[in-house]
Amino acid sequence: MLNLSRMNRFWRVPVGNFWQQNLQRSPLTEVEDSISLRVLVLALVILGIGATDIAAETSFSFWALPLSVLGAIWSYYRRRDANVAVKFCIAIGMLMALGSFFGRLVGELNDTRLGLAELLIQLQVLHSFDTPRRKNLGYSIVIGLILLGVAATLSQTLAFAPVLLLFLAIALPTLVLDYRSRLGLQPLKTQKEKFNPKNSSTLNFKFLTLTFLLIVSLGLAIFAVLPRFPGYQLRNFPVSSAIQLKGNFTGRSIINPGYVRQGSGNNQGSGTGQDQNGQPGKVDNNFYYGFNSQMNQNLRGEMKPKVVMRVRSQAEGFWRVLGFDRYTGKGWEVSRNEDVTTLKRSPWSYQIYLNPPLTTAKTQEIVQTYTVVADLPNLIPAMAYPKEIYFPTPMVAVDTENGLRSPVELSEGLTYTVISEVPYRDRTSLGQASTNYPRQIKKHYLQIPPEIAEKVRQRTEEILANYNRERISRSFKSLDSPYEKTLYLAQYLKQHYSIPQNALDLPYLGEKDDLVEAFLFKYQGGYPDHFSTVLTVMLRSIGIPARLVAGFSSGEFNPFTGLYVVRNTDAYAMTEVYFPKYGWFAFDPIPNHPLIPPSVEDTQTFSVLRQLWHWVAGWLPSPVTGLLNNVFETIFRWVIRAIAWFLALFSQGWFGILTGLILTTTAAFFGWLAWGQWREWRNRRWLKKLPAMESLYQQMLQWTTQKGLGKHPAQTPLEYAKGSYQHHAPATAEVIDEISQAYVGWRYGGHTPNLKRLRQRWQGIKKAGKADK
Repeated sequence: MLNLSRMNRFWRVPVGNFWQQNLQRSPLTEVEDSISLRVLVLALVILGIGATDIAAETSFSFWALPLSVLGAIWSYYRRRDANVAVKFCIAIGMLMALGSFFGRLVGELNDTRLGLAELLIQLQVLHSFDTPRRKNLGYSIVIGLILLGVAATLSQTLAFAPVLLLFLAIALPTLVLDYRSRLGLQPLKTQKEKFNPKNSSTLNFKFLTLTFLLIVSLGLAIFAVLPRFPGYQLRNFPVSSAIQLKGNFTGRSIINPGYVRQGSGNNQGSGTGQDQNGQPGKVDNNFYYGFNSQMNQNLRGEMKPKVVMRVRSQAEGFWRVLGFDRYTGKGWEVSRNEDVTTLKRSPWSYQIYLNPPLTTAKTQEIVQTYTVVADLPNLIPAMAYPKEIYFPTPMVAVDTENGLRSPVELSEGLTYTVISEVPYRDRTSLGQASTNYPRQIKKHYLQIPPEIAEKVRQRTEEILANYNRERISRSFKSLDSPYEKTLYLAQYLKQHYSIPQNALDLPYLGEKDDLVEAFLFKYQGGYPDHFSTVLTVMLRSIGIPARLVAGFSSGEFNPFTGLYVVRNTDAYAMTEVYFPKYGWFAFDPIPNHPLIPPSVEDTQTFSVLRQLWHWVAGWLPSPVTGLLNNVFETIFRWVIRAIAWFLALFSQGWFGILTGLILTTTAAFFGWLAWGQWREWRNRRWLKKLPAMESLYQQMLQWTTQKGLGKHPAQTPLEYAKGSYQHHAPATAEVIDEISQAYVGWRYGGHTPNLKRLRQRWQGIKKAGKADK
């Protein structure tokens, strides 16, 4: 029966008791009591501050010396306290110092070293008022070293040398004391006798002196032989191992494995997509048919989805492969395929500089790293306007449509990096762009077969005229620029033409049939790439230069890896339109595609949340989805307004920045208070659920933990009670011992404790607790 009673009492103990005791240990158990270590650290900080003034021949930091001493003294006497209010005052002071730094930075843009040094000194002075632990002193040591480094960059005379030697002389014993503090050893004594390695309780000055001389000698020797470089910049990106080339590379041939397997056999691919009898054929089920010098859109069929690339990019975008300038009636071709430029890299670097087209639009540098997962043609995907490429081959080629070509196929495992200057799409600026096109642009990008030119032009103008009539009655914006006309025509194709349900529903075009004519007047639609072809030809018919560009959509973003997973089915074609002085901009007329492809203007902050909501909404009834959409829209609207108001503070000068930072600090302070109250409420609730004796015992452990003398998880209650006589006053230790004995007897012996007496004694100890601090 006794054993059964003990087991019942055991099972009544809360499961979380062990970890609750462990979490209640005081965070101030690493308090540093060594006065000598604190004095030496303070000396290093003072030397760093003084060295900055000596090297810069200024005196703006002398005020920091007495304040640093005062802060060191104050933090020593308050080292066992939480000092929460002081910490928040220090945080506000640091924000004010930051605001002062930015204010000074405006007038010192040419050399910010002194401004940064002054900011660092101010932060260190504030930090000196809160250095209770050894790791805080380590931070101060680093600050002193940084200030010395700043002084070294400013110094132009030998006046800095004595300070440097003095700093080293003080740093050596400081490091010794800091290391011993990390190990938890007793404080060192000093001796001047011969160094004895077996005596670990003494600080030997002779040994430190020899070490000092050895370091100085070694430093001078290294300084004498160290090469002097005027400056360099190292920029490395992921690239595969170097690939050696055999034979000459002209860049004129495109190697598409899909066309080779279809039987062309010339390793270049005709791109006609015809079988051996010259009849229209089917697309390859692995390779996109448009990655070639010729693009036959009279092909039929579907590709089997498979992953071909993984891309890490700073922004989502269209991974552009190549462009076409000549419309053939059933597809496209690169009319100047022979006109390519080869660019070589240096033997010791993977970097190849490109010459991106000039643009007056605002641009943003976007770095992309591509890893090929399945074999691809020797066409290099990249975002628009590449300016640098890090590629493993000795050279690459650039065609007239700004497409990149490799000497070899992009085989599985190949990795390369591209840096692009992607232009921002400013609708206002592009809408005001000139229509005075260069002669070369009009020569190559206004070409249309004469048999359909007039018919397509009339249809295009008819669509625009219908819009203008609706505009007058509905107060729409007029289509008075190529940009607005392009937007409207792309949207019109999306809304009024369709894609066939089955990939083979659309019949093949005859020998005399034209794809654009059949799309507009016969079939009222076509396959996805047909939409881009039709838009390109329609724009050309009204004098707007356009071309077809093929590539990959951004693919599926994986938030866990940060990579865009690109499949072969993500390849498609869209239209690029030329705007004088601004360059080429893409438009996507394909249904269910965004009208404007993703670019640097788009933000993906909440893309994962948006994708999750779309998945959930697909399972809900429409009324429920509509209601939730309205609720979430209202919530997000107010949240966005609050965030916008807060961010707007940072655009109102230094005062706004400081106000925003102070509000953030204040909000954090109240959040910390709320968190503390919640934890205290949860703890009280937990104690009430415990048996009376267990609750009293836990309250005692929490109280001693707050004093920095908590119970170690490996100790038994009686071992802890016995050790309390070494750390507490005798009266306090006696009460701890009595409560521990009663707890052990209650839990393991089944004895009924005198709770009334124990609580009275415990309350008396709590009231007199400050005397035991």
